[in-house]
Amino acid sequence: MFSPAERQRYRRHLQLAEIGEAGQLRLRQARVLVVGTGGLGCPILQYLAAAGVGTLGLADADKVELTNLPRQILYGTEDVGQPKVEAAARALRRLNSLVSYELHELRVSPSNVRELVAQYDVVVDGTDNFPTRYLLNDTCVSLGRPLVSGAIYKFEGQVSVFNYQGGPTYRCLFPTPPTAAEAPDCNTTGVLNVLPGLIGTVQATEALKVVLGLGDVLSGRLWVLDTLSFQSRTLRFKRDAVQSLINLDTASPADYFDSSCAPAATTSIVTASDLQLLLAAAEPPLLLDVRGPLEYQRRHLPGALLLPLPQLAARAAEVPRTRPVVVYCQSGVRSAKAVELLQREFGYTNLLTLSGGLEEYPGF
Repeated sequence: MFSPAERQRYRRHLQLAEIGEAGQLRLRQARVLVVGTGGLGCPILQYLAAAGVGTLGLADADKVELTNLPRQILYGTEDVGQPKVEAAARALRRLNSLVSYELHELRVSPSNVRELVAQYDVVVDGTDNFPTRYLLNDTCVSLGRPLVSGAIYKFEGQVSVFNYQGGPTYRCLFPTPPTAAEAPDCNTTGVLNVLPGLIGTVQATEALKVVLGLGDVLSGRLWVLDTLSFQSRTLRFKRDAVQSLINLDTASPADYFDSSCAPAATTSIVTASDLQLLLAAAEPPLLLDVRGPLEYQRRHLPGALLLPLPQLAARAAEVPRTRPVVVYCQSGVRSAKAVELLQREFGYTNLLTLSGGLEEYPGF
């Protein structure tokens, strides 16, 4: 069942009656997806790989930056500029080459999340923005996958496990996404460099417990740690009959796009496939066409409001603030300028831009 090298490597696990050979075999057969390979993802991946989880999926679209290095400990200076999933996999293979690493260099979105999550048994959320947290929760509800969730802010972190054996979901604890004013700005808020290591290690612990069926999993409980006092507390919450049923097919697609916590370049962009999902929702976004009148007359998306870019500043009041607005042009250049203008000069927080413009949209 295990080679001599495996027995030697995992000896301390095999010596635990609660794990033993049967448990270590469960780890080897497990498929765990870690979304986000940053501050939380690094310790999560390290400990899951070291434990012998058979297949680890790494999902992240970012590249390593110099500012990442104090807290994202899988990376070194030589990795700056490299895709995170590739740099992380190189480090993890040095740690344990017996594990299979599946790399997904992508940003999780409504158009790819179902296919991605369906490949794995357990999902661990190492992201830093609310849209992705709701998206992963709703997908895990749809597919019946447990979700190990963690979050950090300055000196404080929290961990819980959602959708575990009929337990509460993320929406049972947080029914609706925060508004832009309520959400912290992750681009301007610092974090103690060791905090992701502490919280990520707890997430890895919970993921191992889920795979092994071991101990009292943090389902229906939110564990909170304050590193300044080093006091922790556990908050209990129950499954909500309504919120627990919300899934990828019944949630408002706007929940997946309207956060101010992730980098603006990613939160303000939707792909053509994402837009099709949004338009099929019960409450679709407003479409704003910023091309010229002749371009609009030749062809435009049904129901789109025309506000040519040169007129936008003078007519900004015509753009609503109380519902999502998808701005588009022919190639994506003018729409990006329009969003920047409305955000900078008029304080809009509900704008999205269509990546690639109509050139990337089916039928155009």
